[in-house]
Amino acid sequence: MQAEAILKIVETVLDERKGHNITTLDVRGKTSFTDYMVVVTGTSDRHLKSMCDYVVDEVKKQGTRPLGIEGDLGSDWVLLDLGDVIVHAMTAQARGFYQLEKLWSIEGDLTDAEKDTSASID
Repeated sequence: MQAEAILKIVETVLDERKGHNITTLDVRGKTSFTDYMVVVTGTSDRHLKSMCDYVVDEVKKQGTRPLGIEGDLGSDWVLLDLGDVIVHAMTAQARGFYQLEKLWSIEGDLTDAEKDTSASID
């Protein structure tokens, strides 16, 4: 299955399952191990697990099997590796702490506010 088809399933399922602040990062050219990362916020560890379980069920119906799943009930971060698409389901607290979107951005991707903050640190 093509990366874009998997991505569409992931985004649809996360939206249907009430994932918050769904952000897709196109990391082609930044890394060789995946094409897209999807970061989503869940309301609890159970919500994170449930969203990822539904994603797994839907991609399996289309013939794609996950390469790995990390995190479980009690975790504030569940990682779902679908090969060309990696899903990071996180609590709001974990997402704020790890700031994956910022980690995977490049200078040209920064917002004006982030640039101002970066300049004031220098």
